Amino acid sequence: MAAAVARADEHGADALTMRALADDLGVRPMALYHHLPHKEALLDALVEQVFAEIEVPDPTRRQWRREIARRQHSVREVLGRHPWALALLETRTTPDRPAALHHHESMLATLRAAGCSPALAIRSYVLLDSFVYGFALQEATMPTTDTGSDLATELSHQVTPASHPHLAEAFAATLSVPGYTFADEFEAGLDLLLDGIARWIRKERT
Repeated sequence: MAAAVARADEHGADALTMRALADDLGVRPMALYHHLPHKEALLDALVEQVFAEIEVPDPTRRQWRREIARRQHSVREVLGRHPWALALLETRTTPDRPAALHHHESMLATLRAAGCSPALAIRSYVLLDSFVYGFALQEATMPTTDTGSDLATELSHQVTPASHPHLAEAFAATLSVPGYTFADEFEAGLDLLLDGIARWIRKERT
């Protein structure tokens, strides 16, 4: 599976075929079919590998925010290593997914232990995934996150207070922070989301 992950990392998931993988391994394509019946099974195995790399929260620990945050940072890190996985993580539907199912169970168990009702636990999980997947996608596709880059300077010159007052204001505020990058927003966004979940939990208890 390491060879499949390496090919996907270098060329993307679309370039991962049974024949290409066989070439990488130096074997005949038919040799792979003894282990994986088709490409769909290969993609399922890839997704399982990605889920296995992500840290899962421990529902037995009382620090639920810390556990969820640890998991969120791990998802972002893993997707940074395997950006091709963004399009696959939630699309595989085969029942034999032990790593993925363990991951989902651990997340929901942690949210339930935090005080979420079953409905609030799944709502919170969906929002947490939407946030981290969306952030990872932006990190992977944005041309740059460095405010000192030529692109950032060019954009700031195009946006003036007269033409786009709020954009100009935002650029000025961002560029005034030494060493700022888009990555800095992850922690702040995660804190806001966890604050919201905590508020929902308190509301359900009243």
